[in-house]
Formats: sequence, structure tokens, C-alpha cells
Amino acid sequence: MPLLEVKDLVVRYDKAVILNGVSLTVDGNELVGLVGPNGAGKSTLLRAISGLVRFEEKMKRGTQGDIVLEGEVRFAGERIDRLPPHEIRRRGLVHCPERRRPFKELTVMENLMAGAYLSRSSADTRARLARALELFPMLARRTTQVAGKMSGGEQQMLAIARALMFDAGLLAIDEPSLGLAPLVRLELFGAIARIHAAGTPVLLVEQEVGQVFRLADRNLVLSQGRIIAAGTAAQLMADQTLRAGYLGL
Repeated sequence: MPLLEVKDLVVRYDKAVILNGVSLTVDGNELVGLVGPNGAGKSTLLRAISGLVRFEEKMKRGTQGDIVLEGEVRFAGERIDRLPPHEIRRRGLVHCPERRRPFKELTVMENLMAGAYLSRSSADTRARLARALELFPMLARRTTQVAGKMSGGEQQMLAIARALMFDAGLLAIDEPSLGLAPLVRLELFGAIARIHAAGTPVLLVEQEVGQVFRLADRNLVLSQGRIIAAGTAAQLMADQTLRAGYLGL
């Protein structure tokens, strides 16, 4: 049984179809890359999986504009597509959204501890804090710094470290390298590789196709709301139509 199973997922905003029958799986030992052109629906897919689209639907009910969500999402065998985001998070599916979004007025340590709000015990929290600071040594040196005064790359590292402060059965990361300098990107992708090597499955949405292909066990290509191809990096790179039209290579 896959750890994550998405079946025939549809998301419509008013008359605009963002996702059109998306199905995918992530196994318990995988790092799966999700790539595709801008506007393909990659971020919406992660938001639907983590319950945020359903939350938006409820918030906008009765106002102008409709959000339609159809299909099934299962995590560890349990159907979760009708659960609120905090319940999905409690079950171990952790979404690290794009554009970092730490609590900018809080310190690094306060941000990390905020990520542990669902932790089962203080011992568990201490263990996860030690792991986060080991993965991102820069944060260990800046625990008292206010997050809003950090660079974009540092804030992204903090956002991922905060996401790891609860037992992550699957880490879904959205565009972690967006707007970062090349050297910072390399450091960030190295940390993601270490997170996966330590046993955490990852679903990685990213524009840096080359980096994703180097990291991922398997890759999916999303275009116009549909999965149009799946396979290893070698398989996808061998398709000249995919390379030119969808991968930007």
C-alpha cells in the first residue's frame, strides 16, 4: 500500500479547472519529484493534499466564487481529503509551503518550537530540535535571531526545520529554491537529501529540474492540471518532447 495515494483529484475555482483528474502515489521510502511549467497546478496539488483547498472552500462558502474539490486522498491507508489541515498535519503529512513564511517577528527558536505544537512529549520535542539543528547548523548559531532579519535562504531553511519539529511521516515541500542564490540552493538541496536519507519520505515540487532529477527516485510531470509523464530522470530526459516543451531543457 502506498504511503500517499491521490486518486482522480479535481480542483476548480469558479469555471477555471486547476487540477483535472490527478492521480499519484508516494511510497514510504521514496523521494518523488513533481515538476512542470509555471501555472501547471503544482502548488494547488500540494494545497489540496494538505487540506488547505478544502479549508478555503469552507471559508468562501456563501461568498462570490466557488471552489470545487473532487477525488480522494489517502495517507497511510486512511482517507484524509475531508479532514481539516490540522488533523492532516497531526497524522504526519507535513506541508512546507512556497515562499518560506516563517513567523518573522519571532526568533529562530520560537519558530522551531511553534512547529512542535502537536508534539507528544517534551522528550520528543528535544530530540526533534536536536535533529533540526544538526540538519541546519546555521540555525543552531542563530537561535535568538529574529526570523524577519534573516536572508531568504536562511528563512527557507528555518521553514523546513520548523516543518520537521513534529513527526513527519511525509514532507511535502513546495518550491524551496525560489528566489535563492545558487550556492544557497545547493546547501538547501543537500539538506533535503539528508532528510530523505534519514528515513523521511519527500514529495518535492521544484522548478530546478536538474536538481530534482539528481535527488528523486521517481519524477512526475504536471502540465495544465494533468500528470502527463512519470518515470526516472533517465526515462524523462530521453523524451525530447518532454525536454523541450515541459522541462525547459
